[in-house]
Amino acid sequence: MYSLRCFLSRVGLFSKPGLLPWCARKPSDWSQPFWGTACKGNFSHGISKKCPRGQKSCEKPTYLGPLDGSWQERLADVVTPLWRLSYEEQLKVKFEAQKKILQRLESSLQMLNRVNGTITAPKSEGLCCLLHPVIPSPIINGYRNKSTFSVNQGPDGNPKTVGYYVGTWRDGNIVCVQPNHLKNIPQKHNQVAQYYEVFLRQSPMEPCLLFHEGGYWRELIVRTNNQGHTMAIIIFHPQELSQEELHIQKEAIKEFFIKGPGAVCDLTSLYFQECKMTRCSHQQSPYQLLFGESHIFEDLLGLKIRISPDAFFQINTAGAEMLYRTVGELSGVNSNTILLDICCGTGVIGLSLARHASQILGIELVEQAVEDARWTAAFNGITNCEFYTGRAETILPQLLKSKEDRQLIVAVVNPARAGLHYQVVQAIRNCRAIRTLVFVSCKPHGETTRNIIELCCPPNFAKKLLGEPFVLSRAVPVDLFPHTLHCELVLLFTR
Repeated sequence: MYSLRCFLSRVGLFSKPGLLPWCARKPSDWSQPFWGTACKGNFSHGISKKCPRGQKSCEKPTYLGPLDGSWQERLADVVTPLWRLSYEEQLKVKFEAQKKILQRLESSLQMLNRVNGTITAPKSEGLCCLLHPVIPSPIINGYRNKSTFSVNQGPDGNPKTVGYYVGTWRDGNIVCVQPNHLKNIPQKHNQVAQYYEVFLRQSPMEPCLLFHEGGYWRELIVRTNNQGHTMAIIIFHPQELSQEELHIQKEAIKEFFIKGPGAVCDLTSLYFQECKMTRCSHQQSPYQLLFGESHIFEDLLGLKIRISPDAFFQINTAGAEMLYRTVGELSGVNSNTILLDICCGTGVIGLSLARHASQILGIELVEQAVEDARWTAAFNGITNCEFYTGRAETILPQLLKSKEDRQLIVAVVNPARAGLHYQVVQAIRNCRAIRTLVFVSCKPHGETTRNIIELCCPPNFAKKLLGEPFVLSRAVPVDLFPHTLHCELVLLFTR
């Protein structure tokens, strides 16, 4: 077992100033796998030139060795870098990381205070706000309800290996390692991945490793729920195949999982998507249901939630319940307030608080997720909600103008890692009816730091930040990702 203090020192929490372990400068003594590099040498790609349609690889793949413990440990160090620590020690690492974030933020806010006399909230331990202990995940192992598996050359040189990557594209040393040993992946996901690999190795069609080199079979996405239902999504590059040829491949994968060896996976549904880009939304390239149920359902906070193939849903269901309860407690919504749920996904935060608020307004970019939110509201008998599809920076300003003079608004934002668009921050800041803001961040640095400074800075006419500044008063870390360095941070702003 690693020494916790030694671990913290090695990732920079007790040594040189750094924001977080995963963005700190690489320590000279840290192992290469932790930083995403398998070894100093370069691995050759299994396919180096485009082959004729449907034929086997033109070059013999390079043999890199058997899938032994060393490869498994390398992958574990990349995907779950805290796996060697006890869970109590993991929570200490994450708490120290959150302190680092808030200390950095305190420095920025102090500069604003000295120059402009901005009001600040009560502090703890020299931080910009009160920092609560990390709320632990109720489930520590096998907690993921969604996993995305890649296809590429494995340690044995076979380009039809399904798993996770060790190495980097930049260094040209990518190796795909089967993730059977990873602590955060449930066995059902690994089972589907293993049988997808069986299918690929018996298929005459090549995998698509690099778009310009041809090939067809790509990623596998597996979604599961607490009832044991399983949705699998196959991503396929169609290249120049005709509709008839595509139909043959769809029937082959369908037959394999219904009547062939893959039937043991007992899939609830199988989807197929033709995608010529790194990632395609349902609008860009529709998910095609090959068999089974069109959606997967989950029970959460007393609601039955519908989840589409493309919809965002927190990957740790039990942890999500802790997260959403925390948001609800901090928000303080009541019958006199409107709850504004920005980047709402399938609408769970707003819908779970609907009985406490006068109205729920949700905004989400993904159309399928909005359809799920509306279905969930109707199924659960929730009538005081409206959901809007589109970009928040386009919808929010007009929506706030129509609601501002009616009653107080509590805003909840749960953006992607890129943070909030500037126009969203501007609209929230300039809306006098919003007195409370709950910010849920999965990457509480970078763009999120910029968002926080814009919310808390003095009025700035040049930037059109005219409203009264918010004050950051509380921060609550919630661990949805045991064995990894990631943690959700819930921030409460008031004014």
